[in-house]
Amino acid sequence: MATANENYFIYADPRKCLGCKNCEIACALAHANCDLTTAVTRGLKLKPRNSVVQVGGMVMPIQCRQCEDAPCAHACPTGAIYQEDKFVRINEGNCIGCKVCTMVCPFGAIIIAQEEKDEGNRRTKNGKARKCDLCYSRKQDNKEVSCACVEACPTKAIMLVDYESYRKKLIEERGKELVRAYSVIKA
Repeated sequence: MATANENYFIYADPRKCLGCKNCEIACALAHANCDLTTAVTRGLKLKPRNSVVQVGGMVMPIQCRQCEDAPCAHACPTGAIYQEDKFVRINEGNCIGCKVCTMVCPFGAIIIAQEEKDEGNRRTKNGKARKCDLCYSRKQDNKEVSCACVEACPTKAIMLVDYESYRKKLIEERGKELVRAYSVIKA
C-alpha cells in the first residue's frame, strides 16, 4: 500500500480492461459502507464514483486524476471542490449542481449525481458533484491509500500510482522505444 504523502491517482490500462465493471461495483459498495448482499436486500441505489466507458474498440474506467492544479477546483463557484493534502475533494453540502466542474474536467471524471428528496408533499431532485476520492474514507484510519476499485480488478488493469513514479516510468519506456527504433533504422 502507498502512504498519502504524494500526488496519487488511479491509472487504468485499457489493454487489460475487460469492461466487467467490478471496479464500479466495488466503488459503489465502498461508498455505501456495505457489502453486495446488504445492498441487494435493502434495495440500495448504488452510486459509483467512477465509470467504465467504451471508446472505439477499447474499454476502460474513468476516474479523477487528482490534478495538481485542478481546473475543477478553480472553476467551482461555491468552493465545494478544493484541494487538500494533494487530493481533490468535494464538499457535497456546498455543491449546487451547476455542472461547471464537469465542463472543465479534462478527463470527464466528474458526474452530477441526482438525489431525490422528499420535502413534504413534493419530491425534488438535487444534483451533487461526485468523483473518485481514492476511497478517502477508507484511508483515514490507517493513513494508507487502499482503493476498492484497484482491489476488485481481476486483470489488474487499474493501479494506484504516484505522479513522479508514473512520469519516470513513461520516460524510461519512451527511451526504450527510441533505442529500438534506432536499432531498426541502423540495421
